[in-house]
Amino acid sequence: MANKWNSGINDRALKEEICEIGRRVYDKGFAAANDGNISIRVGENEVLCTPTMICKGFMKPDDICAVDMEGNQIAGKRKRTSEVLLHLAIMKHRPDVKSVVHCHPPHATAFAVAGEPIPQCILPEVEVFMGEVPIAPYETPGDQRFASTVVPFLKATNTIILKNHGTVSFGKSLEDAYWKTEILDAYCRILLLAKQIGQPMYLSEEKSRELLDLKKKWGFDDPRFHNENCDLCGNSAFREGYKENIPVQRAFEPAPDYPGYLQKPCGEPCEQKPAEVSEDLVRMITQQVMGALGKA
Repeated sequence: MANKWNSGINDRALKEEICEIGRRVYDKGFAAANDGNISIRVGENEVLCTPTMICKGFMKPDDICAVDMEGNQIAGKRKRTSEVLLHLAIMKHRPDVKSVVHCHPPHATAFAVAGEPIPQCILPEVEVFMGEVPIAPYETPGDQRFASTVVPFLKATNTIILKNHGTVSFGKSLEDAYWKTEILDAYCRILLLAKQIGQPMYLSEEKSRELLDLKKKWGFDDPRFHNENCDLCGNSAFREGYKENIPVQRAFEPAPDYPGYLQKPCGEPCEQKPAEVSEDLVRMITQQVMGALGKA
């Protein structure tokens, strides 16, 4: 049977493209030393990938190796990366995916280490090009258990945070996959900078829905298009993928993000509800004020 793509395990141009993406990853500080790995599917049963124990910023085309869809090495002088199983798991469950980039972008990885979900409904570009970013549970890198952690989250996303590890992004081309990593880390950096000033402000429901309409119009997928029980900005579209320990926002104010309103599933506004003030807090403040007046 003819391959879906022409076999390209000897295609020097594709190997040079992997090396170019490796240089970008390294120059951006997304992969220290020999961190990270990159792959591109070149046939029904052939995948080019980076080797183990090599700096991604200094690779040459001759360093690139090839594996079959089960992870067996079929070409290359260097040994393939053990984490290629993660790439293959994604490609098996998403036939549309041709390229995968895994690395450790520092700002996004900070969220991975903290177990903090990425807030939604804040930055227009992220809403359109990414949407909700799930956090796959931690497993020791390198074997099939690690590779399988992303499987429950593959529907309608092209970017996943790996708990206590890094990120993996994927798409129809190497540049497409890499761009998603760059967008995510830039967004996480913006969030962390904004948090130093105060709590980031969310977009309104109206403006968030306008962005989703644009996303659908432009042909981008989003998990919120498939899940009737998700919150518009509540990091809930992938909830069924978590067997335990659903990530909960702690560092950032969670949705609801519309003043005075709680949110029903998919952003339908509930009745207005005023903020509740603790009696203990009122009592404490009153005592401090009276004490200050007594010293005046």
